[in-house]
Amino acid sequence: MIKRLFDIVVSGGALMVFLPVMVVCAIAIYVADGTPVLFRQTRIGKGCREFTMFKLRTMTVQTNPDGVPDLGSDKRVTAVGRFLRKTKCDELPQLWHVLTGDMSMVGPRPELRLRMQFCPDMDMWHRAYAVRPGITGPASIIYRDEEQLLAAQPDPQQYYNTVLLPEKLSVYAQYASRHNVWYDMGIIYKTVRVVLGKKYGKEDVL
Repeated sequence: MIKRLFDIVVSGGALMVFLPVMVVCAIAIYVADGTPVLFRQTRIGKGCREFTMFKLRTMTVQTNPDGVPDLGSDKRVTAVGRFLRKTKCDELPQLWHVLTGDMSMVGPRPELRLRMQFCPDMDMWHRAYAVRPGITGPASIIYRDEEQLLAAQPDPQQYYNTVLLPEKLSVYAQYASRHNVWYDMGIIYKTVRVVLGKKYGKEDVL
């Protein structure tokens, strides 16, 4: 209950503060690359139930028949998109999901359901998503340089599915077992520091 109240207060205030920023970002996307300005995708949330998640679009519009992200490559990322990703401004529309209850300010990042086939331990998935997914979380801080890490791999998809995904699920499950408002406030503070260039290791956030 306290965590949910915290989410409502913080996301409501943040929406009012960052609405002008989102409008400017949306205009920049439209001017540089047209419509749509929002990217929508089905992700898993609390209890591994699906919901539709929105982000500001950072990539060129292109049909991806299998729905698997083009990991380890920035060929489709637009110039505006690179800035949005670096500053995390592409995540701002998710404040609405926090306000409506699909997400939390802090939690596991919402994954694609198709990733479950690569890590079939359903008990781990349900432990990780015993809480609402978050805009940020310990894993977002630990794997801040994920795109560069994947780009250095000969097979980014395989590396994500076999190495990073199990590691992330473990971090998610650890967060779900110990989360509280004070811990969440610390994660939000460290997320801001990370965006500004600070680096943290796993021992700093778990």
